Amino acid sequence: MSAREIAIFQGNQIRRLWNDNEEKWYFSVVDVVSVLTGSKNPRKYWNKLAERLRKEGSESVTKCHQLKMRASDGKYYQTDAADTEVMLRIIQSVPSPKAEPFKLWLARVGYERLEETADPELAINRALKTYLQKGYSREWINQRLKSIEIRKELTDEWETRGVKEGLEFAILTNEITQAWVGLTTKQYKNLKGLKKENLRDNMTNLELVLNMLAETATTEISQKKQPKNFPENKKVAREGGTVAGNARKEIESKTGKKVITSKNAKGLKLLKEK
Repeated sequence: MSAREIAIFQGNQIRRLWNDNEEKWYFSVVDVVSVLTGSKNPRKYWNKLAERLRKEGSESVTKCHQLKMRASDGKYYQTDAADTEVMLRIIQSVPSPKAEPFKLWLARVGYERLEETADPELAINRALKTYLQKGYSREWINQRLKSIEIRKELTDEWETRGVKEGLEFAILTNEITQAWVGLTTKQYKNLKGLKKENLRDNMTNLELVLNMLAETATTEISQKKQPKNFPENKKVAREGGTVAGNARKEIESKTGKKVITSKNAKGLKLLKEK
């Protein structure tokens, strides 16, 4: 997930979506319930809470929206989401010592997004701070932030070509990954022993650089060829990935070492020991 898709509360990830028209954040209700209650089955907890709120005549549940958010398997599913106002009402119905600090956090997150709209540099600085808090080195973070910029340029290009966010983005990303890594995105994550973790957050500098090359090449080829439909976009994605794939093979030939590693961020010691 990108920094825009998640927010961090006391080390916990909360999925979110920004609505440009309403200028509001929508937060995953299940994620919030999970943080507040520590429940092993937050979805079940929310279903029971929602049922009780309906019986009490509360409008909180009816004001929730079904929005597509990325799950731990990388796919997008419909999930209950609420804006800050509705989420605050739901929080009041959950007995938790974390309720008050969470309310303050919600208010701050909403305000920060409005600030970032006026000054995008603030979003970059906050992403930098988040990675530093996780323990990544500044050198690695600089590469990671650049990769986010390159990814955004690619997704903007896909949107221009009529590619739909969500499943189609995931399919094209998989085409790129398979072309340069030789593995599907899922296989790549499995190799590194990842589940919910972001794949790019567990790449070496070299892996990140080659992934950026693959996505940059795809953007450039797409702008040149201007694909008219999804099959043509898939072909361009494979071509862009192949550029980086050839670079990977050349590096491996010259160094005698595999570029793709099974180690994740901890194994690679990208994260500082705490």
